[in-house]
Parts: sequence; structure tokens; C-alpha cells
Amino acid sequence: VHESEHLDVATSLDFFCTINLDQEEVFRTQVVEKSLSPYFGEEFYFEIPRTFQWLSFYIYDKSVLQKDLRIGKVSIKKEDLCNYTGKENWFMLQPVDSNSEVQVTIELQVIASLIYCLPFPCSIKECHGLPLINGQNCDPYATVSLVGPSRNDQKKTKVKKKTSNPQFNETFYFEVTRSSSYTKKSQFQVEEEDIEKLEVRVDLWNNGNLVQDIFLGEIKVPVKVLRNDSFQAWYLLQPRENGNKSSKTDDLGSLRLNICYTEDCVLPSEYYTSLRNLLLKSADVQPISASAAYILSEVCRDKYDAVLPLVRLLLHHHKLVPFVAAVAELDLKDTQEANTIFRGNTLATRCVDEMMKIVGKHYLKVTLKPVIDEICESPKPCEIDPIKLREGDNVEINMENLRYYVDKVFREIVRSSISCPTLMCDVFYSLRHLAAKRFPNDPHVQYSAVSSFVFLRFFAVAVVSPHTFHLRPHHPDAQTSRTLTLISKAIQTLGSWGSLTKTKLSSFKETFMCEFFKTFQEETFTESVKKVCFNCIFLLEMYKRAQGRTRIGKKNFKKRWFCLTSREFTYHKQQDKEPIFTIPIKNILAVEKLDESSFNKKNMFQVLHGEKPLYIQANNCVEASEWIEALCRVTRCNQKRLSFYHPSAFLNGNWLCCKATIESSEGCARCTADVPADTQIEIDGDRETERIYSLFTINRSKLQKLEEACGSIAVYQGPRKEPDDYSNFTIEDSVATFHTLQQIIDIVEKLNESHEKYQKKRSSSAKYGSEMNINASCVDNLFNI
Repeated sequence: VHESEHLDVATSLDFFCTINLDQEEVFRTQVVEKSLSPYFGEEFYFEIPRTFQWLSFYIYDKSVLQKDLRIGKVSIKKEDLCNYTGKENWFMLQPVDSNSEVQVTIELQVIASLIYCLPFPCSIKECHGLPLINGQNCDPYATVSLVGPSRNDQKKTKVKKKTSNPQFNETFYFEVTRSSSYTKKSQFQVEEEDIEKLEVRVDLWNNGNLVQDIFLGEIKVPVKVLRNDSFQAWYLLQPRENGNKSSKTDDLGSLRLNICYTEDCVLPSEYYTSLRNLLLKSADVQPISASAAYILSEVCRDKYDAVLPLVRLLLHHHKLVPFVAAVAELDLKDTQEANTIFRGNTLATRCVDEMMKIVGKHYLKVTLKPVIDEICESPKPCEIDPIKLREGDNVEINMENLRYYVDKVFREIVRSSISCPTLMCDVFYSLRHLAAKRFPNDPHVQYSAVSSFVFLRFFAVAVVSPHTFHLRPHHPDAQTSRTLTLISKAIQTLGSWGSLTKTKLSSFKETFMCEFFKTFQEETFTESVKKVCFNCIFLLEMYKRAQGRTRIGKKNFKKRWFCLTSREFTYHKQQDKEPIFTIPIKNILAVEKLDESSFNKKNMFQVLHGEKPLYIQANNCVEASEWIEALCRVTRCNQKRLSFYHPSAFLNGNWLCCKATIESSEGCARCTADVPADTQIEIDGDRETERIYSLFTINRSKLQKLEEACGSIAVYQGPRKEPDDYSNFTIEDSVATFHTLQQIIDIVEKLNESHEKYQKKRSSSAKYGSEMNINASCVDNLFNI
């Protein structure tokens, strides 16, 4: 999300932008103050856990005392995203009209009995995906009309209370009379020209009780398409045509976006066996540059595209540690000085970065969230740059405040080192020994190799951008952001082994930072860094998850504060109060999604333990997915995990899913993680392999160039000057690399054929109006915005 231009408001206000899937907010930017052309400059990368119709961006005016005002929006249909992916575009802001906020599918059955004197039946079955209204489920009802040039017969369903997926199952009958131009020669009892003018219209509303009803969407079905057949189909509700659209939509301004949308169609697992095996044996290939995984990073110029699916796949199959060690060893061959070790953006460093984001997310929250909350909620002035000091600021007091925060953050990092996740410890252990082997005469390099990741690439980055790592719900304000930036700089410096010497201090660009760090020249800090590095290497601890805010309960849903540690899962009436309910982690038997039909609420999941299940509703679909992932991780070693569970709730004497009447009966569905959970339970190996196949397909021309380069080197062994097209490739062993390339190209061609066959089969089996056709979406949707 880059910037907005020339927003149509009277004065310079404070703006922010939200990202929405349909009408559900999933991210928001920082607030840009006092500008009619706010620059956001933020990037969001996320997986989509459900089907959707629209990707929308809303521009808000931030208000302190009143509700935030929506200035305008940009909405892009899912099927149109491919037209904008990978490009930077300006989009005109459109007015926000409640009549256009539609995201619902509805099942409608029309039985076309157009025989004279017989009534015309129309059945309303059900709806899916109604939006939340003011944070609550709807009270929906539908109106059904038979509309023509001289008629508008309307009927209404019953109101369904508090549900996002209402089941109507009501049938209405409309009389169709004989046309005045009727003759015995006509095929139909109503003339065809008259039929063409009739249509069935369904409007969906939210019952407002004491306030005005809210329009949710409408559909129109021409009667002429029905003829004499029974017709039942799913429809996407559409915005209302009201003729009140403004012709000057450009008055609202525009929004600049760069959207990268990826959809992967995942085939059955057996199709990926060859590619998966080729990738998984990469760590054993000599040299590593001839492996399929390394070649993937070579042909993808933006290594981030390749690193994410590659790390996930290797994590899933427990192959990440040896692969990282192999590519790190290759990096070290080109590293000439110990103080520059692992400082570049290489394949090795990016793999470690991505690994820390995946497996260290909970560790980060447990360590930093409390102190970050304190800094954001009770901020103290910390500016020590004389140029940026405000009138009345005392630089000495500010320096004391900053020192207090830095000490507290650093102390929490040191204390948390015993909780470093197992996989991070294993990776750091390998890096430490590789560094010591590469620079045997430098006693400090084994620590700097680890601290460069732990402090510089992990904790310091999280401190400066807490919202990115889910430590805060939204961006901090400008003053707090500046404080966090200063703290992050200090943590980077303290984490750099040997950086507190007088020689290093004199090299600071900012004089004020040099003066500040003179107070840190104590042996205790360097010893603490060493302690962190050792503990990260040798201590093996299970994962944890931090607290978050959701709504819980079985009948009465109330807001509660949740807290997850390695020992217990608790919820609290208030954030800083004692827990009102506690579940020991060892007692958790399963964590699974809960069907929305149970309580007519979205984004619900259940925690199964010794007593009755605990049902929880998250604030949005992304948060629900993250909580399930977190709880599965922390319970991965529980010995009594269930193999089966009930997807729905036990209400009114029976399980809604299987109708069993005994509450203690065994579940009717297999658990998604019926073995001790580890990193693999959050990763779909086939999906990641499909993503890698797609990358190879996109970069097919580069594979061929690399193949040509290997052939040229193999044929001509004398002195050579590589062509420019080949100079960017790393080719240590041309024969081994050529052999791997041939395997990759052969596998990709076979997968291409399989995809073509699958798409033909899928197209022929999807019927018009079927729910499969309406919700047609591939298994994997990724946004990089």
C-alpha cells in the first residue's frame, strides 16, 4: 500500500488505510498525520484462509472522539486480480455506499410451472457468508418478488436471528395469468415476449428492529431462462441498481497499490512425489549449488518468492537444518572478514530469517509483548537527538528514559534465551560451528554468527515494527515509533559482539548515539550476549503462544483476555487480573475449528480438554487460524491427544454434526493433527511443492539458459569468459548441475500435462449455479500487497 493522492476533504486530516477480504478487515496501515496526500509505504504478505469475492481497501479519517470516517474505497473482484498482479497502479477512490457492500451467496430454487392457471413456485433455500453488522451476526430476511412491466408481487421470509448462514427453506407461489395476445398456436400459455419481461428478484436485508433495515444485496433471474424446467442454483448477491451514483468519483482522490496475487491449484499428493524427493535431497547434493533447491533460488531473481515455499517444505520434512548448514558453508567460502559474517541477503540468511518468523513467532511474543505494550501504552519521552528535541524537553531525562527501556528489553531477551525454540537452537548450533571452522583464530566469531541473527535480524526488527509481528494490533503513533527506533538501534549495537569498544563507538554516525552508548561499556553486556548465544544453541524448549483478545463462551459470549504459556492456557476478565479459568497445557486433547452452524458465529474454534470443550470466537479469520496454529504447537508433545473430534457443538441433547445423543461419545471426524504436533502440522507440503513447481514454470527460460551455460562449460574446459547471460549463475560443477536441471525440466513438463488434464476434468464437472462453481477457488491464495 503506497500512497493516496489529493483526498477530497476540507482540511488536512489524519488518514489510515485498511485491507479487507470482502467486508472483513484483516490489516491496517499506520496513521499518516496532517496530509492530503498521505504516503503509507507498507507491505503486507498473508495467506487467505477462506474463499472471498472482493479485495478492498478503505481510506479512513482517524477520529479521536468519534467513529472513524470512511472517505472512500478501492474494491477489486477476485477474478480481476490477475490483471493487476505484479504491477503498480493508481486506483480512483469510490464512494462507500451501503448498497454496494455485498459479499453473500444465496441458493435459490425456481420451479417453472408456467402452465395456465397453475401458480409459479419459487423456493429460497439458504445463504452463506453474511457480513457482521457492528461486530455482530445479522438478523437476515429475504423478500421475493415477481416483477414485470405491470406487476410487482412481493413476499417476505421469516427473520432468522443472529446467523451468518441462514436456512430459510421457504416456498412462495405467484399467479401467472394468460396474455391478452394469447392464441392456440403458442407454445407457452404465456407469450414468449411477455415471459422475457418477467423476472424473479430476491432482496436480502438485515432486520434493524428499532432502526432502519440494512440492505445486504439482491439477485435478478429472468423467467425466460426457466422454461418448463425446475431450476436450482447458487447466486452471488449483487449491489443494488439505484441510479444515484455520482459522476464525479475522482473528487475523492486515488490510491496507489502494488498487488501480487498468487493462486495455486494443488493436485493429489502422488503427482508431486518426484519433485518433492528431488528438493528434499538437496542438502546431500555435492556441491550444494547443483541441488534443485539452490537452482530454484538462482532462477528466481527475487529470492523471497523461492525462500518461503522452500523453507516451509524443508521444515515439514525435517530437512531444513542440513540444507541451511550447506548453503551457509557456501556463503562462508566468500566471506573474507569475520566481522561481516552473515550480514548480506543471501540464500542462507533469508532461509534463517524465514525460519525464525515461522518457528519463533510465539517465542517473540512471550519475550517482547509485555514490554512493547508498556512502551506503547505508557510512553515516556526518549528523544536524544538535539535537532529533534521539542521545546521544554530535557535531554538528560530522555536519555534516562531510553536507557530504562533498552535495559528492560535487553534483560527480557537475555532471560528468554532458555525458551529459544528447538529448531532455532539446532540451526544456530550449526552456524556457530561453521563460523568457528572458517575463522579458527577468532574466538568471538562463533558468538557473532548467532547474535547477528538473534539480535539484528530477529529482536531488533520486531521492536521497530511490532505490528508486523503481531505484538501490537496497529501501528504505534509517531512519537512511540521514534522511541522504538532508538531502542532497536541500541539492541542491534548491544547484540553485535565486540561493538562496545572505543574504536567502534567512535565510528557512530550520530554523535548523540555515541554519547548514549558510553554508558553501556560494561563487561556484563558482552557476557550477556554470549549467554544468549549459548542458550540458543544448547537449550531445547517447547513452543509457547502469547495472549490475545477474543470472545468466548457456550451460550453467552463475552469478551475475555486470553493468555497462552508453555504451562497453561488461561482467560481473564481484565488483562492484568488473575485468570478466571485455567487449562493446563498437558490436559489439552485437541484444538480444532468449530462449524459456524453451531452458534451461528464466524471464526470459531474449540479447545478440547478434560472438561467440556471451550469454544472461542476470534476477531477475524486470520487471527483464528493463528490461534489454532499456536495451540497446536504448544500441545505437540501431549500424550493423550485425540484422533477424532466433533466438528459441531453438543446442543439440546445431541451433537449437531452426527446427531449422537451421548455427550461423551467418540468424535465423528478425524483430527487435523492426530499425532504429536510439530512444525509440520501448520504446513501443507503438497501446496508448497505446487508453489515451487509454479516458480520453475514461470522461470522456464532461465532454466534453459542455465542448462546452456552448463553445456558450454562442459564442452569447453579451457580459459573462458562467461557470456553475460550466464554470469549471474553459480556453477561449481557443470555436470552435476546439468543433470539436476534435466530432472527439473522433465518433472515440470509432466506436471504441466497433469494440470491440463485436471483443469479439463474440473471444468467439465462444475455445473452452472453449483456451489462448487460459485465458490470456485484454488487451494492456495497468497497476497503480497
